[in-house]
Order: sequence, then structure tokens, then C-alpha cells
Amino acid sequence: MEDKTITKIPFGQLGIIIHESCKELGKKVDDYIVERRKEEFANSCSEYHLEEIKESYIIDNEIIRFSNGEAKGHLKETIRGKDIFILADIGNYSVTYNMFGIKNRMSPDDHFQDIKRLISAIAGKARRIHLIMPLLYESRQDKRNSRESLDCAMALQELENMGVENIFTFDAHETRVQNAIPQTGFESLHSTYQIIKAMNNSEAEIHFDKDEMMVISPDTGAMDRAIYYAGVLGLDVGLFYKRRDYKKIVDGRNPIIQHEYMGADVAGKDILIVDDMIASGGSVFDIAKELKNKNARNVYVAVSFTFFTNGIEKMDEYYEKGYIKKLFSTNLTYVPQKFKDSDWFEEVDMSKLISLLIDTVNYDDSVSPILDATNKIKSFIED
Repeated sequence: MEDKTITKIPFGQLGIIIHESCKELGKKVDDYIVERRKEEFANSCSEYHLEEIKESYIIDNEIIRFSNGEAKGHLKETIRGKDIFILADIGNYSVTYNMFGIKNRMSPDDHFQDIKRLISAIAGKARRIHLIMPLLYESRQDKRNSRESLDCAMALQELENMGVENIFTFDAHETRVQNAIPQTGFESLHSTYQIIKAMNNSEAEIHFDKDEMMVISPDTGAMDRAIYYAGVLGLDVGLFYKRRDYKKIVDGRNPIIQHEYMGADVAGKDILIVDDMIASGGSVFDIAKELKNKNARNVYVAVSFTFFTNGIEKMDEYYEKGYIKKLFSTNLTYVPQKFKDSDWFEEVDMSKLISLLIDTVNYDDSVSPILDATNKIKSFIED
């Protein structure tokens, strides 16, 4: 009888370095990988090397901080010959450190320095280094307008020079920034499938039907994303564009005078506003109010990253007034507990997808099926 057992050979023994900023998400990712490998091994559908079946793949590490604020990265176990994946959330402002006796919150700059410290601690001993940075560092500064720094490009080049072979992120503000590192792998994954699935599971009254729902882009920059949502769901799409006062600069930007709408009538329909992130939330609030004034039925918002840099009080107000029914956002960056406890917030877990990404890359399989979820979404909607 022919033996159909498939022997899976990894590029290198798996090791996951989880930065303090990403502990909760990283633990879930590790648990999924452990469960998947044990299940496949038990079912004999693939023959893993015995050393690849573990209770955890996390490499014990720490960032040691000196009293004057300087720091160093420390790996507490060997990584020689391993295929290393580093997970870090540069947006986690809940992490703190002491400097001269004063507690400071970690900024994105601080987190990025820690990433480089951990790479430096590897000291060329790993077979490969991959970085999973769900929120891409300096992603909003991806192009130059007049005399400005190109921070995202410089950061990517630093990582390339330090030996990082692949960089994985989610919903990059501008994917063309990868042109700065043409010889290094760069992939921007999307949370579309997970968000649509979460919407379907949590809101019984949502119907992905052309007569019941529309997709709205809050600005021209998010139009490609809105078109994709509308395409896979079979819905119409509309657009708001920002009319700015180019004679003034407020907080480094030209202030928005008005949001102008272009598209079909929204009256009586559910509206799905899609974007990569909510920063202060100002644009979403203005658009949601305008949509309700146009007699939209329910307004839902779906983003990969939620910040609310000015606080969530206005979101609470807009929920109470019925302007926004629900916000769907991922756990790819830090979400305060008070957000999670709010009636208007629905967290979308992305840990299973990241675990599949790590498993796939570790065994040198193609990541194309992970990058394109179109068929999964269509089959899910049809069911």
C-alpha cells in the first residue's frame, strides 16, 4: 500500500520573538500554531519533525532599560539556525518605562528602537529574520510634500540593512513604500474577510444585499478599499471627498471645510464606511452625521486600526444619538479595555491569520492564498 504521508521540512526551526507591545496577540498566535501542528501530526496528514511539535515557539526575551532611559535587547535562549519571526505593535501606547524616576509611555519611535535592539541581539545567528509589524511604522509619512522627511522609507531601509528578509504588515497606508526596499520581501495583508465574518456573526439585521446596503469611502485615499468591499459583496459604492482650506495650516495640515458626497441615494439603506484607520475620528463623525441627515438607516464603520487620539467621548455621544451603530476593528494594535467594553465596539481577532502566515512562511509555502481572500469571502456570502 502506497504511503501518502507528506513530510514537511521547515526552512529552519521555528522561533517567535514577541515584543512586550504585542504580548496578548502574540500568545494567541503561538497557541494557534501549537494547536494546528499537533492536530496535523495526530491526524498523520503530515509528518512534522518531532522537534517541531512543541508546547510553545516563543523565544524568551526582554528589553533591559537603564535608569537614564537607554536600553538593550536580551535573548534568554539560543536562536542559532532558527527561522525567527518578530512580532511588535508600534502603536501600543500602554507600555511604559522609567527614566530618571519618571514614568513615560512608549512612543512608536521607542518601539521601533526596541525592534532594532532585538534584531541586533540575534547577531546574525538565525537562518532568517521576518518582522510582523501589523501597524507599519511611520506609514502615514510615506511620501514627500515639500521639504519633509521620508520616515517610512528610511525605517524600511534600516530593517533591510540589519538583515530582515521579510516584512509583513496590514493595510499599509501606501503599499508603494516597498519601492524603498526592492530586494526585501514586503507584504501588506488585509483584514477584509475577518471583518465581514465578524459583521455577519454579530449583527443579525445586516444583509449584504444591494438593495439593503452601500459601501462608502470616507476620502479618495480609501476608494480602492471601498471598491474591493463593494465588489466582493455585490454592493454599490459612494465617496466623500474632503474640501480643504489651502490658505491655512492647523496642526500641520490644511483644515477640512466640508465633506462632499458623490454617489447614489443612501436613504433607507445600511451604510458601511471602510478605511484603514481611525485617528481622531473627526472625519468619520462628520460623514456619519451627514449620512444620517440623508436618511441612511444604520451606519457601520470597519477599520483595521482604531486610535481615537482625542478620546472616545464623542464616539459614545454619536452612538447614543444613533449616528453610528457599530464600529468593527481588529486587535492588530492596542485597544484599551474601555473600547472593548463599549456597546458600539466589536473586536475582530486576527491571531489565527497571523499564525497561518507564520506556519506558511516557515515551511516556504506560497502566501498568495493568504493575501487574496476574495474566494473565501464570496463563498462565505453565498452560504
